[in-house]
Amino acid sequence: MALPVVGPGAPPAGRRPGHTLTARAVLVTCAVALVSVLVTALVAVPLAVRGAERRDQDALAAQARLAADVLRIRPARQRDNAGDRLIRQLRQQRIDVYVVRGGQVDRRGLPAPLVARVAAGGNVSGRRLVDGERRLVEARALPGGDGVVLTRAVTTGPWRQVLRGLWLPLLAGLAAGAAAGLFLARRLARPIRTAADAAARLRAGDRAVRVPVEPPDEVADLAYALNGLAAALATSEGRQREFLLSVSHELRTPLTAIRGYAEALADGVLDADAVPATGRTVLAEAEHLDRLVSDLLALARLEAADFPLEPGPVDLTRLAADAERTWSDRCAAVGVPFRVETPGVPVPAYTDPGRIRQVVDGLLENALRVVPPGAPVVLAVRPAGAGPAAGGVLEVRDGGPGFTDDDLAVAFERGALHQRYRGVRKVGSGLGLALAAGLVRRLGGDIAAGHAPEGGAAFAVRLPGDPYLTRTSA
Repeated sequence: MALPVVGPGAPPAGRRPGHTLTARAVLVTCAVALVSVLVTALVAVPLAVRGAERRDQDALAAQARLAADVLRIRPARQRDNAGDRLIRQLRQQRIDVYVVRGGQVDRRGLPAPLVARVAAGGNVSGRRLVDGERRLVEARALPGGDGVVLTRAVTTGPWRQVLRGLWLPLLAGLAAGAAAGLFLARRLARPIRTAADAAARLRAGDRAVRVPVEPPDEVADLAYALNGLAAALATSEGRQREFLLSVSHELRTPLTAIRGYAEALADGVLDADAVPATGRTVLAEAEHLDRLVSDLLALARLEAADFPLEPGPVDLTRLAADAERTWSDRCAAVGVPFRVETPGVPVPAYTDPGRIRQVVDGLLENALRVVPPGAPVVLAVRPAGAGPAAGGVLEVRDGGPGFTDDDLAVAFERGALHQRYRGVRKVGSGLGLALAAGLVRRLGGDIAAGHAPEGGAAFAVRLPGDPYLTRTSA
């Protein structure tokens, strides 16, 4: 059962009619069916009307030829009687008959040019204005200026017939559209509802949810994306839990020491001679705790826009010399040889000197923690390219146990190496490499981990060149 989703990202409690995918799909398919029927009617009706008029014209022409033949072959005495019978028969078919004798029409209604053309021996076929009404006309001339003219009203039957029968295909189209829309909407909405339910379960904390992958391709892509998101969230939260556990362990260690010595001082169980040593121990643990807190704060602020950076021109050779004065004594105190390798000339870069020194100190701290006595620690400097504007590279190498290829792939992830080697060898808080990588990226450089020729780990920090030198060299 999916948990209810509340908050700014939650869907509305009630669904408004017409706003669901099903309702909109039904409306769209019905509208398409309605438009299809109307367009078909608009195209078919004029064609049907023109076909009906053509048939009526052809029928009227055939009757006009028949009437002309009847009147032509009759003797003059019999022509009037035959004409009267023909007129009665044609009028029963709603056809008006006009007879022209000697250039004069027997009754009014025909246009004068039409009568004159028939009297002159010409035939007429088409539409003409007869007695104020547009009608179908077929006129045939007879010898001696006589003729017969048949007229018939233009039919409007197809329009009325189609309009009367339009409601049935409209209803059928609407019913088919509603059925098709309902089927289509349910088919489309089902995977969307499944994805929405899965997203709600993810929001509620269920990371085991998975969406079945099914066609079409768009739905399959959505399922793959949600399943990938669930897996990524599970991995990320697992790493966060491991990171918090390791950080809490690292915080608890100095706090335990500080608390134990503080209780001893408070209980007065320490001799006066042991107080200075105890104070130094408490101070060292407090400094360790301060570094942990500072690293956590720096990591939290690293991606913030207000993270303080003061980049400028820096000579990496001089920076390495300054680091040598600090680290040579520390390394010598534990029997570790410290060596600085420089090209003997300035290596210009454009970076924040304080932040990049923080990176170098962190890498050297990590190296000194793991190398055994007698194994070297090396700080090397070299230009990143041929020109003075190419920037420079700082390398920290050691002769310690080093890393496997799998370790190198996760070297800069928070707490990854700490989890692998806790209890195996000396480890720090698990934050140092992540903080160093974040700082280098913020400074516009990049950092890579690899295998050192001394047998241990190597970290190479590439820093950009001075943009002023770039402009002047160009």
